[in-house]
Amino acid sequence: MRKIHKAISDIKKNPYLVFILGFAIVILIGTVLLALPISSEKGRSTGIVNALFTAASATCVTGLTVVNTAEYWSVFGKTVILLLIQIGGLGVMTMTAMISFFFGKKISLKTRVLIMEERNIDELQGVVRLTKNILLFTFVAELIGGIVLSSVFIKDYGISKGIAFSIFHSISAFCNAGFDLTGNSLMNYVDNPIITITVSLLVIIGGLGFYVFMEICKNKKIGMLSLHAKLVIVITSILLISGTIIIFLLEYNNPGTLGNLSLSGKIQASIFHSMAPRTAGFNSLPMENFRISTAIIIIVFMFIGGSPASTAGGVKTTTIGVLFISFYSLVRGKRDCEVFERRILPETTIKAAAIFMISMTLIIIISIILAITEEQLGYNFLDILFEAVSAFATVGLTRGITPLLSGPGKIVLTFVMFIGRVGPITVASALLKENKNMGNYTYPEGRVIIG
Repeated sequence: MRKIHKAISDIKKNPYLVFILGFAIVILIGTVLLALPISSEKGRSTGIVNALFTAASATCVTGLTVVNTAEYWSVFGKTVILLLIQIGGLGVMTMTAMISFFFGKKISLKTRVLIMEERNIDELQGVVRLTKNILLFTFVAELIGGIVLSSVFIKDYGISKGIAFSIFHSISAFCNAGFDLTGNSLMNYVDNPIITITVSLLVIIGGLGFYVFMEICKNKKIGMLSLHAKLVIVITSILLISGTIIIFLLEYNNPGTLGNLSLSGKIQASIFHSMAPRTAGFNSLPMENFRISTAIIIIVFMFIGGSPASTAGGVKTTTIGVLFISFYSLVRGKRDCEVFERRILPETTIKAAAIFMISMTLIIIISIILAITEEQLGYNFLDILFEAVSAFATVGLTRGITPLLSGPGKIVLTFVMFIGRVGPITVASALLKENKNMGNYTYPEGRVIIG
C-alpha cells in the first residue's frame, strides 16, 4: 500500500508524466466508448484495436482512420470522436480548467503548473487569464468557421445535417484533426472557394499557435512582435508559398490530381495541399495519385508541421527555423546565432537539434517496423514512410493504406501518434529521472573533430 501511495506521489510531482497520463486516460475512455455497439451504425462492436486506433487518432488530432468515419460510426460514435478532437486540440489540462470555470471553482496551483507545461509557457503568472483567452478564442473561431461552412453544407445536406457537418468540420479543421463526415475528405469541394478557403484559414490559425495570433491582434506592426512570433509568421509564410508553387508546377499536368481542373481550381488545390501537410489531415485530391516527387515534398512538410503551443504537430516551424539560422551563422563564421537583431540562446539550438534527431530516429525505426509488419501486403517504402511521418506529425494524410494495415501495424501507428502529440522531449523528460548532481561540477573540455 505504501508503495502505491509513493508511486502516486511521484507521479504528481512529475508534471510531464501527469500530462502524458492525462492524454492516455482520455484515449482509453474514448476506446471503451467507441468499442461499444452503440458507437457503430450497424450496432456491432468495433473491436479494441480499431477503437483504440480511432480514439488515439482523434485525441492526438491526427485524422488517420481505419474505417470510413461518415459511414461506419453512429451519431453517438461521431459525437465521441468530436469530443476527443476538441479535448486533444485544446489539451487535457485546458479542458480541465474550462470545467472548473463552468462550475465556478478556482484553479489550483498544481493545475496551473500543469497548464504551463501543457502550453509550453515559461511563466506561471497570468496562466488562468491566458487559458480563458485561449478557450474564448477557440470557440469563437470554431463558431465563425461553422457559420461560413454552413452556407454550403446546408444546401448540400439539409438544415440539421448541414449544421452538424459545419460544426464537426470547423472543429476538426481548427484542431488540425482532419476527420470528415463526407466520406472522402473534401474531394467533392476541390474547387469550392468557400470550403477550401475557410478550412485553410481555420487550419492555419489553429496551427500558428494561440500566442502568435494574440500578438498579431495586439500589435499591428510586425516590428513590435516577439522573436518567436516573427519566426513563426516568416517560416509559415515561406512554407505555404513555396509549397503552393511546387505542387502547382509538379502536378499541373497530372490527370490524377490537378490536370483536369480549371486554372482557378488548380490554384485553390495547390494552396490547399500546401496547407494540408502542416498537420491538417484534409485532402481535396487523392493522395495516392500524387507524383513521387510531390509525395516526397509533402513528407518534408508533414515532418516540419505547425508551430509550438498550437493544435498542430510535427517538429515545429521554429525548430527548423532555429536549425537553419544556426547553420547560416556557422557558415558565416558568427559566434552567436542571430536573427531579427536578436541572439538565440545556445540551449535553444541544442534543444532544436535534439528534437530533430529524436524525431528522425523515431520515424526511421517506425518505418522499418512497418515495413516488417506490412511486408505481406506488398506496400512500397514510400507509402510506408508517408504513413509513419503522417502519424508522427499528427497529420492524418495517407496514400490509401491505413484501412488495410494489420493489427500490429495499427498498434505501432497508435503509439507513434501518441508520441507525436505529447512530444518526444516530453516523454523523455517524464521517463528519465532528474540528475540531482547536475550543476555541482563541470568536466574539463575535450576536443572532437567534426566533418
